Amino acid sequence: MRLAASAKAWAAIAVLAVAALAAHAVPRVPASDDEVVETLPVVAGWSSQQHRLRRELAQRPKDEATAIAAASAYLELAREQGDARYAGYAMGALQAWEAAPPAQTPPAVLVMRATIAQFLHDFDGAEATLKVALARRPNDAQAWITLATILRVRGRYNESDAACRSLGRVGPALYGVACLAENAGLRGNHDDARQALQALLAEPALRDADKAGTRQWLLTSLAEVEELAGRQAEADAAYRKAVAAQRSGYLLLAYSDYLQRVGRHAEIPRLLADEARSDAVLLRLAIAGAAARGKSAQGAQTAHDAAEELRQRFEAAALRPGTTALHAREEAMFALDVQNDPKRALELARLNARLQREPIDLLVFARAASAANDSAARGEVKALMQQIGLKDARVDATP
Repeated sequence: MRLAASAKAWAAIAVLAVAALAAHAVPRVPASDDEVVETLPVVAGWSSQQHRLRRELAQRPKDEATAIAAASAYLELAREQGDARYAGYAMGALQAWEAAPPAQTPPAVLVMRATIAQFLHDFDGAEATLKVALARRPNDAQAWITLATILRVRGRYNESDAACRSLGRVGPALYGVACLAENAGLRGNHDDARQALQALLAEPALRDADKAGTRQWLLTSLAEVEELAGRQAEADAAYRKAVAAQRSGYLLLAYSDYLQRVGRHAEIPRLLADEARSDAVLLRLAIAGAAARGKSAQGAQTAHDAAEELRQRFEAAALRPGTTALHAREEAMFALDVQNDPKRALELARLNARLQREPIDLLVFARAASAANDSAARGEVKALMQQIGLKDARVDATP
């Protein structure tokens, strides 16, 4: 479920908080006033409104609306740029309530804090914070959306259904229906999920230009259901319609993964050409390059550069204790599809499945088990899917 306006945020790209970096940093005193300590990143797309928010937050740090708006803007930049510092800035925007107990923290601030925690893969912390917020403000649609997302990511579909129904009671009916449809698709009720999403897409109100984001979200959800059902042509058609409606980072990554699975690797660099070089984008470029290795000198160099940059990022992240699980999925994909190291990929995929259990997580786990020729690991995947109730034709087709 991409959070915010489209009410959905699956598989968002995990980044590390600035606070985690600062905790292990060694202070350094410049030798002179002329010494450059650090060059801050250029904030691409930083609008005049966002500049205004930053100024207002500095003047009124305890203003709830300003703090939440600033945190949202920073979190969006973290998603777009793949830069850990922006997630830290998002948390910093809520600093005025850092020491306050939950009972004295505005519910909207709690929901924003939980959204950042979810983005950083602190699912337990996010869930606990959301439940505190909902106990105080049970009609908060954003809190129900976020909770439904977290429960789904953890493979707790029945609990996610309950959150979806609560969402349907307090928010726009469309979101509740789509939320339940996505869970139905995960359980293997593909026809029901498809019909529900197609019915929503047929609503005349969604034809308006300002509803492009909602159409894209529903079409992306439909494409994912078709992939679960093993209907590749239908999935491709839905993905292309979604891209035509409105491009988004999540959509482009999901479509890139689809193109990889069906062997259309050459289309991936063009699809991602205008995207910021986040870890997730670099990973897809490196995988596409590895699959097309030897076909083009220029393509081979581009793929090599992406793979090398990503390897360095992973190595830098590994220096910080306790961070491997946060991006284990991406590292597993890198080990499997770029480095050709199925044993390492399997280790990381197993670690990742303890934290999150989206279809892509189980699919990477299954592929790594197959590549490592580990029958016990294949059994683990099947048992886990049976435990949570996930049905995925792609995993079934993995040898």
